[in-house]
Amino acid sequence: MPQLNPNPWFLIMLASWLTYSLIIQPKLLTFLTTNPPTSKMITPTKPLPWPWPWS
Repeated sequence: MPQLNPNPWFLIMLASWLTYSLIIQPKLLTFLTTNPPTSKMITPTKPLPWPWPWS
């Protein structure tokens, strides 16, 4: 069965994984987030009762 033969797919997978982890990933991690999280307290709002038309 040809799909069980690891040649040349293993080398292609290894090269692409190393390219991603050594070149692309460090470049992506240097970007700053455009919307950093804040430490603001969120006050929960009390839900209003649902106005059922038949009650």
